[in-house]
Amino acid sequence: MEGLLVDTGSEFTWMPASVLAGAGVRVAKKDLEFVMANGQTITRSTGYAILRSDDFETVDEVVFGQAGDLTLLGARTLEGFGATVEPRKKRLVAAGPHFAARSGSRS
Repeated sequence: MEGLLVDTGSEFTWMPASVLAGAGVRVAKKDLEFVMANGQTITRSTGYAILRSDDFETVDEVVFGQAGDLTLLGARTLEGFGATVEPRKKRLVAAGPHFAARSGSRS
């Protein structure tokens, strides 16, 4: 999708249900509760999708959006991409290397 809004305040990525269904994404969880910015609680279904944008790719849980819902890229997808937003150019850029845990022993 072109011109997707990036919302780092939203945990999940939201896409129209018709787009997700058309891409073969199936509902995995029904009636999850979400609290909107205005305090309203709504329920939506989620599923699992492979998401791509330019050179970025990840697997994430996505929300099946309904009429009136925003279409947006959430913080979990952004983190999975290993990307951050370059606000002046309104584009995604690599955030640098992924962090990993290391054991206490040195081999």
